[in-house]
Amino acid sequence: MNPLLQDFNTAPFSKIEEKHYKPAIKKAINIAKAEIDEIVNNTDKPTFKNTTVALDFAGEKLNRITSIFFNLNAAETNDQIQKIAQEVSPWVSDFKNDITLNEGLFKRVKTVFDNLKNLDLNAEQTMLLEKQYKGFARNGANLKGVDKNTLREIDSKLSKLSLQFGENVLAETNAFELHLTNENDVSGLPESAKEAAKQLASEKGKEGWIFTLDYPSYIPFMTYADNRELRKKIAIAAGKKAFQNNKNNNEKIVLKIVKLRHKRANLLGYKTHAHFVLEERMAENPEKVISFSNELLEKAKPAAKKEFENLEKYAKKLDGIDQLQKWDGTYYSEKLKKEIFDLDQEILKPYFKLENVIDGVFEIANRLYDLQFEEVFNIDKYHKDVKTYKVTDTQGNFIAVFYADFHPRKGKRNGAWMTSYKSQQIKNGVNERPHVSIVCNFTKPTPTKPSLLTFNEVTTLFHEFGHALHGILANTTYNSLSGTSVSWDFVELPSQILENWCYEKEALELFAKHYETGEVIPMKYITKIKESASFHEGMQTLRQLSFSLLDMKWHSENPSEINSVKEFEIDAFANTKLYPDVAENCMSTSFSHIFQGGYSSGYYSYKWAEVLDADAFKFFLEKGIFSKEVATKFKETVLSKGGTIKPMDLYKQFRGKEPKPDALLKRAGLLVTK
Repeated sequence: MNPLLQDFNTAPFSKIEEKHYKPAIKKAINIAKAEIDEIVNNTDKPTFKNTTVALDFAGEKLNRITSIFFNLNAAETNDQIQKIAQEVSPWVSDFKNDITLNEGLFKRVKTVFDNLKNLDLNAEQTMLLEKQYKGFARNGANLKGVDKNTLREIDSKLSKLSLQFGENVLAETNAFELHLTNENDVSGLPESAKEAAKQLASEKGKEGWIFTLDYPSYIPFMTYADNRELRKKIAIAAGKKAFQNNKNNNEKIVLKIVKLRHKRANLLGYKTHAHFVLEERMAENPEKVISFSNELLEKAKPAAKKEFENLEKYAKKLDGIDQLQKWDGTYYSEKLKKEIFDLDQEILKPYFKLENVIDGVFEIANRLYDLQFEEVFNIDKYHKDVKTYKVTDTQGNFIAVFYADFHPRKGKRNGAWMTSYKSQQIKNGVNERPHVSIVCNFTKPTPTKPSLLTFNEVTTLFHEFGHALHGILANTTYNSLSGTSVSWDFVELPSQILENWCYEKEALELFAKHYETGEVIPMKYITKIKESASFHEGMQTLRQLSFSLLDMKWHSENPSEINSVKEFEIDAFANTKLYPDVAENCMSTSFSHIFQGGYSSGYYSYKWAEVLDADAFKFFLEKGIFSKEVATKFKETVLSKGGTIKPMDLYKQFRGKEPKPDALLKRAGLLVTK
C-alpha cells in the first residue's frame, strides 16, 4: 500500500520509501487530470463556482505529494531521490502545461472572466478570477499549435536544467573538505569552531579538524582563521563551486537556462524574461528595478568605498597587506568591528543558545499575535533532528503544524528557507489549517556545548520564522492566494520585519540568557549590537545590489550573444566591484536563488522589502515594539491576507501611506543629512 496515496493529515514521512514516489506522483497527476476533465466536460454554463473555484481546488493530492517530495529533495536528499526528481520534474511541468494549454478549460475561464462585471464577487474572489485568467494568458493559452508545443519543450527542459543546477551545487559543496592536523593552522579560531571541526573529523575517522563549505563551518573559518593561505584556499573552493572542469560544471546550464527563459518570454509576447516576471510584481518592470537599484547604489557606493579604503588601511597597519582580497574582508572586518565597538561575536554566542532563541521567537509571536507553540512528539518527521510543534491561539484553537529543521547534514542544501507541506484554505465550510516548515543550517551542539548561535544565525532564525508566521496566520478562502502566495517583492516583508526585534532590548531580554548562568545579556552588549548594526552597511548594501543587478543583467537583456559566463559576470559587477576579481571563481554557477529557486528577476526583492520593513517597523517603534494595536493591524492587513489584495494596497491599509526609502537609509546610516 502506497502511504502517499492514502488520505493523510500530516505527511507520513516514516512510512514513505523511495519506491513510493514515482507511482504516487503518476497516480496523483491522473487524479488531477480527471478533476480538470470534469470541469471542462461540465455541460452547465461556466460559473465562478463550477469553473474558477473548482480549478483552484483541483490537483490538491498532487500538490501535497509533490510538496513532500521536493521539500525532501532540498532538506534530506540522496542519489536515488535526485534521480527520481530528474524523472518526475518534467511530468509535473507537462501537467501544468496540460492545464494552461487546455483550450476547453481556458475557454470556460475566459467566459467567467469576460462576465466579471456582472458577477457579484468580493475582492478575494475577483483577485482569484483575475489571477487565474492572467495565469492562462501569461503561460501560453493564447498560443497556437506549434507554439504550444515549443512552450512545452522549453518548460520541460527548464525544469530538468534547474534541478541539475542544484544537484551540481550540492555535489560541489559536499566534495570539498579542508583537513588540518597542525594546531597552528587553526590559530585564531574560537574554541566552539575548533570543537565542531574536531567532532566532524572524528565522525569521519580522522585526526585533527575538518572544515567544509557548509555555512556553520565555512563562516567561522573565514571570520577568524589567522592563516591567510588557508582562508584563501577555502574561499576559492567556495567561489568555484560548479565552475570547475568536472561533471558538476554549471556554465553551460546557466547559458541554456537564460536563453530558454528569454525564448519563452519572446514566445509569450514579452521583450525579456524580466519583463514577463515583473509584470506581476510590485516593481512592474525591469526599468523600475534597475532605477531603484541604481538609486540605492548612488547612496551606498561612496560609503562602501570609504569603508573599504579604511578596511584596507587597517589590514595594512595590522599585517602589512597591500591589496585586500575576498578572503580578507570578513576576517579584518570582524577585527575592526571588535576594535571599534569592543564587541566580540564569540562573547555573544553563550547568550544565544538555540533552544532559548526558539523560545524567544515563540514568546514574541505570542505577545504580538496571540500564538502558542507546543512541542509535540506524535507528528511524523523525516529526520531525527526535526522538531514538531502544534500551534494554537490563546483560546486554544488549532492554528497550524510547525516543523523546524536546524542543523546541516550531507543530504541538505546550504542556506535557510521556509516551506509548506499543506496550504491553508477554506473548503466546504472548513478552515483547513497550514503545515509550515523552516529549514536552516546552524551550528551543531558538541559534546561539551549546546548549539550556540552567532548573532547572524539569530537574525536568520527570526527571518525564516517571519516567513513561517506569514504561512501560519494565513486566513483566506483559496489556497492559491494563501499565506506566502504573494508577489515576490512583497514576500520578504514579513520575514525581514521580524529581524528588527533581534536588536531591541525589550525583546532580547526575553531570550538572550547565558546558557550556563542564566544571566540576561548585559545592557552594554545590547547597546553595542545596536551601535554595530550599521557597521559596513555601505559594503553590505553594495554586495546585495551587485547580486540584484547581476540577476537583472542575466534576465533583462537578450542573452543570445553571451558565450562566457565569467566574462558576462565581470561586466555585470563592474559598477559594484570592490575586491580584485578571482580568476578561478564565478558566482553565477552557484547562484541557486536565480537558477534553481524562484528568484530569477527577483533578487532585488530583498532590498525592495527592506524599504518596506524599515518603514513598517518605524510604526512599531512609534507605538512600542509589542504594541497590540500595530501588531493586530499588521496581522490583519499583511500576515493573514496572503495574495487576496494587491501588495501596495495592503501596505497602505497597514501604514496609511506608501513607503519611502528614508527609514531604510537612516537605519543603514546612509542618509546624508544636510
